[in-house]
Amino acid sequence: MKRSGILHAELSALVAALGHGDTLVIGDAGLPVPPGVRCIDLAVTPGVPRFQQVVDAVLSELVVERGLANLEQLEAAPAAAQALQAAWPPEVPLERVPHPELKAASAAARAVVRTGETTPYCNLVLVAGVPF
Repeated sequence: MKRSGILHAELSALVAALGHGDTLVIGDAGLPVPPGVRCIDLAVTPGVPRFQQVVDAVLSELVVERGLANLEQLEAAPAAAQALQAAWPPEVPLERVPHPELKAASAAARAVVRTGETTPYCNLVLVAGVPF
């Protein structure tokens, strides 16, 4: 058994298998998963786990080259937007895009990680980088 980090076996294996340029989506409970895209469903009950908890866990293990987040989150859920910005690595670009664009980008993802988050527009596309 792992001592720390991501303990969910499927999510841990996926993060380890991502290559440069691969994308991973972390979404709220309502984000649709495109046909053919793997879904790692972590949702237990509404609000469990929270979007930011999953983002923090993934950012602790994944080298991220850039990210895409919902533009609408800035107005609809400012506290969630502030929490994401506070946790975001300052050297990594985070682009805010309209929700339809984020959903379109999720179609090319290796997987969508579904959280129990019920705050609107808590969705994030992570583009894997390399540590060198």
